[in-house]
Amino acid sequence: MIPALREAFNRNFLPDTYQRFLDNLAADAGAPIAFRVSETPCFFPKSLLDQMAEYGRDLVLQLVDSPEYRRASDVTVPRQYNVPNESPRPMFLQVDFGLVRNATGELEPKLVELQAFPSLYEYQPTLAQQYIESYGLPDSLGIYLGGYDHERYQQQMRELIVAGHDPDQVILLEIHPEKQKTLCDFLLTQRSLGIAIMDILHLKKRGDRLFYEKAGREIPVRRIYNRCIMDELERKNIKLPFDLTEPLDVEWAGHPNWYYRISKFSIPFLKHACVPRTWLLDQDSTVPRDNGNYILKPLYSFAGVGIKFNPTQADVDAIPPEQRPHYMLQERMRFEPVIETPHGMTQAEIRIMYVWPEGGELTPVLPLLRMGRGIMMGVDHNRNLEWVGGSAALWA
Repeated sequence: MIPALREAFNRNFLPDTYQRFLDNLAADAGAPIAFRVSETPCFFPKSLLDQMAEYGRDLVLQLVDSPEYRRASDVTVPRQYNVPNESPRPMFLQVDFGLVRNATGELEPKLVELQAFPSLYEYQPTLAQQYIESYGLPDSLGIYLGGYDHERYQQQMRELIVAGHDPDQVILLEIHPEKQKTLCDFLLTQRSLGIAIMDILHLKKRGDRLFYEKAGREIPVRRIYNRCIMDELERKNIKLPFDLTEPLDVEWAGHPNWYYRISKFSIPFLKHACVPRTWLLDQDSTVPRDNGNYILKPLYSFAGVGIKFNPTQADVDAIPPEQRPHYMLQERMRFEPVIETPHGMTQAEIRIMYVWPEGGELTPVLPLLRMGRGIMMGVDHNRNLEWVGGSAALWA
């Protein structure tokens, strides 16, 4: 995206430097990175990232500031996972964009999806900094958004997640965290904040309090940084040791209900030039004649599971009527390959990561980037390819 930086990086690239970068990154995280990390960072004009950040903010506020949308989204929260004491707004949000060329040939961002759930908030700045250090890139390249630097960002994350509690009484909550591909982020968060990484199945409930065991002692849980996706519990038919719908004497750093409220379900409610045409199947189950220009998506899936390109009417008709509120049809965006690599031009999907402190403003903090040349950005669609995978958007 910034030709001089791109050309210099490609010209100076050495496989040995990439391997050293991966080794350094794994050492930083305290574990091997379980997903593919691209050979290269991407270099973006700050103005383009700021444009995406502003678009994302507009989209989120359309939803959160609308009592009508809040009522409409009530149907998204499953009864068995409807956690009490929902916060008035989400604490962590992600908005994903791709780049397309408009009628005048200029690049412009288009919405891919959005979610109110924590992403790689500790791993991503570590990744970006390691690109700079391992490859000897200019220290002037930017990592953070919203006026943050490393020190202020780390303080913000401590305020959001620990919130003045004893770190021993704050946990990062997941299902089988040691098996998750995002373990690297969990370990970095634990090291930065001093909180425990806890499997939801290992919590104990006494009255309205939760406890976990540490060195033979039961530690009360005061606050939960929730990284547990309830869909995974459902898919794996996992029974929890306590009922999430019962009132608990605990604070949530990212209330679980927002995962459902701001999701693919939200897209048909949005009105913005960056939003592709989208509708829910229970509103209209007719597939347009130019079906090659559309995608069929389940509303609640992770890593692109269940997405169907070029959907046919038979595909839609095969979905039972009672399941159609959980699917959508969306105009397919033809994302422009904008990153020049030794293996050809490559697409980039840019995630703007936000925080929303209680009593504060919705603020962008980081860009996250995925590179791909497959039909989708996920690892399964870019197997055996090089210069693809997770990356960082460094700005100048």
